[in-house]
Amino acid sequence: MFAKRQIRPELLDHAPPESARRCLADLVRINTRFGGHAAIQRALAQVATEKDKFTLIDIGAASGDVARVLQGLYPLASITSLDCNSVNLENAPPPQVIADAFSLPFLSESFDFVHCSLFLHHFEDDRIIDLLRCFYRTARRALIVCDLERHLVPYGFLPLTKYLFGWEHMTVHDGQISVRAGFRASELLRLSEKSGIEDARILVHRPAFRISLVARKRGA
Repeated sequence: MFAKRQIRPELLDHAPPESARRCLADLVRINTRFGGHAAIQRALAQVATEKDKFTLIDIGAASGDVARVLQGLYPLASITSLDCNSVNLENAPPPQVIADAFSLPFLSESFDFVHCSLFLHHFEDDRIIDLLRCFYRTARRALIVCDLERHLVPYGFLPLTKYLFGWEHMTVHDGQISVRAGFRASELLRLSEKSGIEDARILVHRPAFRISLVARKRGA
């Protein structure tokens, strides 16, 4: 069942605003309480220190929770949240950019770090390769990717804890679809290599069941 990635449509992609807001709130709780934010912090710590002054763009930022967390940890940094959906960005801290990740309105090396979390798994492999190539080109110092590990444990977590934590139906439905579309470490590394990225480092985060990729730019 989990041998290969499986991409299916998610309810959140076409949800009315109020339903989308409740689902996004669930995602923030999941990231906060079950290791999503910790995985991102660990990945960024590979290339930046707390006293570092840098620019970072978070692609597919949704509600902007990553920007809020990173701004608290890196007070000298400038964190930009990018999403194609204005409803998603309603509560994101400024600066915000509404744009298509496949047509980024930026020149090469516009940001020190390009980051995306829980974003790549929505796409087929060939489109992921295009995204990674574009994201890497937009980064001056490093590209950081955090996503789901395809595994039975996170697949069963949301339905088993639905009533304990009060997850929305959409959260459970889309969460299982997302896990099935997630990655194994070797798969994410292979996709980065096909995009022309060299010397990427893969981190596996347990018990969060997240995978991160950190790809430094040469000379950075």
